[in-house]
Amino acid sequence: MPAAFADFLQGHLGTVEPLFLKSAQTWWSLHTTGKEEYAKEAERLSREIQKVYASGEDCRLVKEWWDNARPADPLLRRQLQLLHIEYTCGQKPAEDIEALARLETEVNQLYTNFRGRVGGKELSNNELNDILKKSNDMAVRKEAWEASKQIGQLAEAKVRELAHLRNKIAKRIGFEDHFALAMFANEIDEKQLFGLLNDLKEKTDPVWKELKGGLDAELAKRFQVKPEELRPWHYADPFFQEVPPLSGIDLDPLFAEASLEDLTTRTYDSIGMDIRDILLRSDLYERAGKDQHAFCTHIDRKGDIRVLCNVRKDARWMETMLHEFGHAVYDKYTDMTLPYFLRGPAHSLTTEAIAILFGNLAENPDWLREFAGVPKEKLAALSGPLAQRLRLSRLIFLRWALVVVFFEREMYRNPDRELNQLWWELVERFQWVKRPEGRNAPDYAAKIHVALVPCYYQNYILGNLMASQVLAHARAKLGGFVRNPAAGRFLIDRVFRPGATKPWNDLVAHATGTPLQADAWVSEVKGASGKAPAAKPKPAPPKAAPRKAAKAKRPVAKKAAVKKPAAKPKAAPKKGRRQPVKTVGKKRR
Repeated sequence: MPAAFADFLQGHLGTVEPLFLKSAQTWWSLHTTGKEEYAKEAERLSREIQKVYASGEDCRLVKEWWDNARPADPLLRRQLQLLHIEYTCGQKPAEDIEALARLETEVNQLYTNFRGRVGGKELSNNELNDILKKSNDMAVRKEAWEASKQIGQLAEAKVRELAHLRNKIAKRIGFEDHFALAMFANEIDEKQLFGLLNDLKEKTDPVWKELKGGLDAELAKRFQVKPEELRPWHYADPFFQEVPPLSGIDLDPLFAEASLEDLTTRTYDSIGMDIRDILLRSDLYERAGKDQHAFCTHIDRKGDIRVLCNVRKDARWMETMLHEFGHAVYDKYTDMTLPYFLRGPAHSLTTEAIAILFGNLAENPDWLREFAGVPKEKLAALSGPLAQRLRLSRLIFLRWALVVVFFEREMYRNPDRELNQLWWELVERFQWVKRPEGRNAPDYAAKIHVALVPCYYQNYILGNLMASQVLAHARAKLGGFVRNPAAGRFLIDRVFRPGATKPWNDLVAHATGTPLQADAWVSEVKGASGKAPAAKPKPAPPKAAPRKAAKAKRPVAKKAAVKKPAAKPKAAPKKGRRQPVKTVGKKRR
């Protein structure tokens, strides 16, 4: 039977590899030009790929091998496991495949080509962000914030339609809704995930109260309002997912005359990773018709790796360049002799962890001294505010990510519910940002992930935890990270080279000695040393089955446990997919 699977695998590869290659090339052309011809071809290729995994006969074969004849060879066994997940999730009729491909392509074009309007003029996302970052004119700020949400009005109906269609597909397969199916596809236990997320919120409520209180006081002073009068446009980006400019610390001037490409190259050079070939294939600067976000994609799983950005010379884009090229080096230094289906990251969260690890360097004092050339005396003056900013940055992103994850779970439970209100209830609950008076608009649909990268944000949260755990390990065992070739070798040997040969939590344990924990991340945001936890981790709690429809009888892949922090202090009072087989880009948060 294993020999039969090996033969099947070879035939399957011959079918899908050319499709994946052409699809990746076409999506790159679409995102760099926005042209209709590429949109139509991307839609066609999406349908073709989905039809492969919709084969009921192949699904039954793969299920039979997985249930009764798993190969002894670990590489074959892991490929079988990934194909079992892919085929299980791919069982959908031709009419649903057609509808899903058409809808996703239409919505992708909408987001790619849309520009918000301020004062009758179309502005890019960069321009809107500049207003929210720099302007003190309240009328202009409010108009810019509202412009960033205009896309939501256009996308709302299609986002709901996509949610209904994805739910229909999930229920036909045997899951309660698309969110449950996505957790199965991601090898994440939903019950344990939300236990961890609630625990993270409770553990960080006190420090969030402290840090956000200080931030709000500073913003209130800047804009000459009371803290309770602050509204979303007083923050520095449309979703309050990044740190606003703070007095005593403005990193933008450090990069005003710098080459971000050169700084990124030298950073990776210093730990033994060469990105020059990737830079030559990348598209880094904004223009009309181009996707305004940022991502990295591995076109062929043979080294054709590309990054898309919309670079401006500021701290935000410095962080983004380091982040996206973190994805890129993960792809580049994966063992290219591995089988095709294992020639990529272990999971979306593991590549996000590496991207986050490198992106965070843009605010690291050692990196600012060594690469941005900040003098020691200036760095000494910045050290306190910078440490505060780093803590605030991690908490702001966590709180924002909690909004998205909790929203998506509830949206897929009932796409017909009042989503506008739900969105703002979660923003107030997690971010402690007050909704504008009388606001009743589909602001959730202004976030591209909700429409086109659904059920993904938990990977950013888990990736942040892994990044902190890897950093703590590097500090404890290797003496640091900046300009440390030993740290680069560690990442290549223990994280990158294994590719997708291990489930994600096995890879975390392989790299750091323990399964994923929140301890290092919690220590960072609480201002502790961030050293690797000394205590041996407790055994993982029992696995909970994914939420399925009552009559469903589908195979369930073994899920990796998410380990919670060890101790749980009293909570402060509460206020107010990975696709295992497909070649996909890592969409920027």
